[in-house]
Amino acid sequence: MTQRLHPFRIIALIACLSASLITYAQTKNDYTLWYEKPAKDWNEALPIGNGRLGAMIFGRVKEELLQMNEQTLWTGGPVNPNPNPEAHKYLPQVREALFKDSIGQAVKLLRKMQGPNTQMYQPLGNIIIKQNANGEATNYYRSLDIANAIATTKFTIDGVDFTREYFTSAPDQVMIIKLTASKKNTLNVSFKVNNELAYQISTDTNKDLILKGKARITNDERRNPKPIIFNDANNCNGMRYEMRVRVVKTDGTVTTDSLLNITNATEAYILVSAATSFNGIDKCPDKDGKNEVAEDLKYLNAASTKSYESIKTVHVKDYTKFFNRLNLSINNLPAINLPTDKRLQLYKDGKEDLGLEELYFQFGRYLLISSSRPGGFPANLQGIWCESIRPSWRSNYTTNINLQMNYWLAEQCNLDEMTIPLMQHIQRMAKNGTATAKNYYNMRGWAVHHNSDIWAQTNPVGEGGGDPKWANWAMGSPWLSQHLYEHYLFTNDKKFLKDTAYPLMKAAAEFCLDWLVEKNGVLVTAPSTSPENVYLHPNGFKGTVTIASAMDMEIIWDLFSNVIEASKVLGIDAPFAKLFAEKQAKLNPLKIGKKGNLVEWFDDWEDEDPQHRHVSHLFGLHPGHQISPLIDTNFANASRKTLEIRGDGGTGWSKAWKINFWARLLDGDHSYKMYQELLKTSTLNNLFDTHPPFQIDGNFGATSGVAEMLLQSHLKELQLLPALPSKWSKGSVKGLVARGNFEVNMAWNNGQLTQATITAKTGGNCVVRTKNAVAIKGVTVTTKKEVVSGVAYYINTFKTITGKTYELNAME
Repeated sequence: MTQRLHPFRIIALIACLSASLITYAQTKNDYTLWYEKPAKDWNEALPIGNGRLGAMIFGRVKEELLQMNEQTLWTGGPVNPNPNPEAHKYLPQVREALFKDSIGQAVKLLRKMQGPNTQMYQPLGNIIIKQNANGEATNYYRSLDIANAIATTKFTIDGVDFTREYFTSAPDQVMIIKLTASKKNTLNVSFKVNNELAYQISTDTNKDLILKGKARITNDERRNPKPIIFNDANNCNGMRYEMRVRVVKTDGTVTTDSLLNITNATEAYILVSAATSFNGIDKCPDKDGKNEVAEDLKYLNAASTKSYESIKTVHVKDYTKFFNRLNLSINNLPAINLPTDKRLQLYKDGKEDLGLEELYFQFGRYLLISSSRPGGFPANLQGIWCESIRPSWRSNYTTNINLQMNYWLAEQCNLDEMTIPLMQHIQRMAKNGTATAKNYYNMRGWAVHHNSDIWAQTNPVGEGGGDPKWANWAMGSPWLSQHLYEHYLFTNDKKFLKDTAYPLMKAAAEFCLDWLVEKNGVLVTAPSTSPENVYLHPNGFKGTVTIASAMDMEIIWDLFSNVIEASKVLGIDAPFAKLFAEKQAKLNPLKIGKKGNLVEWFDDWEDEDPQHRHVSHLFGLHPGHQISPLIDTNFANASRKTLEIRGDGGTGWSKAWKINFWARLLDGDHSYKMYQELLKTSTLNNLFDTHPPFQIDGNFGATSGVAEMLLQSHLKELQLLPALPSKWSKGSVKGLVARGNFEVNMAWNNGQLTQATITAKTGGNCVVRTKNAVAIKGVTVTTKKEVVSGVAYYINTFKTITGKTYELNAME
C-alpha cells in the first residue's frame, strides 16, 4: 500500500534535507580560501606543504607558477663552535662598564664579543606550467581548502573547462598535480623549471624533468650583499639539491627537450619530488652530504607505483587526523559567500565577518600542520615558504620571540606532534650552545642568542657591527626550555620530562646561575637588553644595554620555577631545587613605575619609542605565568598600563602577542580588538601575516590568542571562557587542550558557558574555574566561590580517571 505524505510533512522533509545540504556547504566554504583571479604576486599565492616540501600556487592561466621550497635547503654548513676565541676576555670589562653607567663603552666591548651571522633559508626553484590554449579564460576560480589541504584552480577557455589540483602528501613525501580537461585531447601543457641558484636542467630515460645544483656557501643580506659563491675550496659548504617532475599517467603524449611536454591529453597525473644533501648539523653538506639523487628518487619511485586516488585518499586521511581534532563555531553563522580578498577588504572597511575570524584561526593550524611535521625541522620565520635568495632576516630562527611564537598554538590547539621538530632542534641548539657558553663566557650549561638556523648556530651574531640590543641578547636557552616543560605539562609524558626536558632545563638553569651576578643584595643579569628596544637615560644619552631588564628576570624566574617543579615531579635533585629556590628569591624584583607601568629597564626610564613593537617585559604575563589578575592585581594592572602606553599598533606579530596579553588580563574585548587589528592592518590577501614583509609568527600567534580567549590553564586550573569577546556571544569549540592533558569541548550562549565536557587523557586532579555555577555529572566535586576584582568565580575540584569524559552543565 502506498502511503501519501501530508503536505506539512513534505515541507518538513524538504527543510531537513536542505538543512543538511546547507550544513555541508557551509563546512566546505567556511574552511576554503577562494579567489576570482590569479595571484598578482607571491603575497597572493596560496601555500601548501607537507612539513618538508612546500609550494606557493599562483593560479596563473597560461603560465602557472609554482614556487617550491625544501625545508633543509640552506646556505653554509656546520658551525664553528668557537668563532671568536677572545670573546670571554671582554665580559668582565662589559660588566665593569655597565656598573659605572658607561653604556657606550659597554656597547663597544660587546661588539668585540660577536660572531658570525646565521645562514639563510633558500628557495628550491620554480615550476612553470605553460598551457597552450587559444582565447581568454572565463569562469576563473582558485582556492585552498584548508579542511583537506588541497589547492585548486579552474577556468574555461574556448568552451573547455580546465582544472588543476595540487597537494603535498606527508605520507608519500611528494607534491601531486592533477590536470584535467572537460573535452578529450584538449590539454596541452609544457613544464619548465629554474631558480636563482647554481643549477642545471636535464631529462632522463623516465622523461623526468630534473633541476639540480648547489646552494651558496655563505650568507649575506639585501642591505649588505656579498659575492654569490657556490664552490668551497674544502668541499664542505654549499648544499646540493635536486627536484624532479614526472608524468605518472596521462592519455596524452609525453615528450622532453629542455621542457617536459604533454600534448593531446584529457588528463595528466604528475608528481614532484625533491631532496638535498643535508646530512645533519655536523656534516659538510658537500663532501659528507647525502646522495640527494638517491633520496629524490626514493620518494619519487615509491609514489609513482600508486594511483592518484590512492595517494589523495591517504593524504586527506593523514592531514585530517590532525586538522579535525579542533572545531570552532562563532555565533553559528554561515560564511559570507564572497572571495576571500573581497571579504578581507570589507572587513578592513568595518563590515562584521565572524566567519573570516573563524577561518583565520583555523588557517594558523593549517600552516603549522603544513610546515612542521615529526622528522623535520621547526617552522622558520616564513614557515617553509620563501621566494628570495636573500630573504628578510634570513628566514631563520629568531629566538627572542618569533620562533617561540610559532609554537604557542601547538599544544593548546591539539597539535602536540607538530612540536616534535622544535623539541629536537632545541637538543641540537643545546649541543652547540654548550660550546658557546664555555667558549664565550667560561660558563656551564648552554646558551642561545638572538638567531639560529638549520645548523643550530648559537653564538652572538653581528660580526662585530651588530647592535647589541639584538645581537648580544643571551636568554635563548631559558626561554626555549619553557617549551620543553610546556610539552610535559600538556601531555603528562614523564618519560619525555625525565629523558629529554629536565636535563636540558637543568643545564639552561646552570647557565643562568653563572650568568647572574649580585648587585646591591639582589641577583641581576649583566649585560642585559630588552630586545631591540632603546631607553632614554636620565643623563641624556640613548641606551640599548643595561642590567637586569624585566624580561631577563621574568624568563629566569620562569625557568627556575619549572626546574623546581620538575624535580619534585621526578623525585630527583632536591638539593639542586633548593638552590634554585634560594636564587629565585634573590632575583631583582619587578617594579611598578611612575606612570603605573611595569618597569622595563633596570630603572624607570623612558623609551625612545613608547610604542615599540616588542613588549618583552610582559613575558611574565604571557607566555610566562608570573603575572595574572588572579595572582596579583597590582602587577596585572601595571601590565595593563604598559599595554595602554604601547598602544594597539605595531607589526603583525606584535599585534598577535597583544592578543595573548589582553586575553591573559581577562579582557576579552580588548583581546578581540587586537585580533581585528591584526586582520585589518597586518594581513595579506592570502591571509599571510605581514610584519611587513610576510612573517608567519603573526598567523601562529593570533591562533594562540584565540585559544587563550577560550581556555587558559597556565595557573594549574582550567579556566573556561576566561576572555570571551562580547561579539562572540554564542558558539562552541571542540578539541582544545589544557595542561594536565585534558581535552575540552564547550558551548556558550549570551556570553555564558552552557555546557562543557572534559576528557582526562591521563587522569589526575582537575580544577575548573568558571564564571557561572556548573554541575558536574558522575563525580564528587568540591566547589568554592571567590571574587577577584569584582568578578565572581566558581572553582570546582574533582579527581579524574584516565580516559573518562566528564560533563559540565550550567546551573539555573
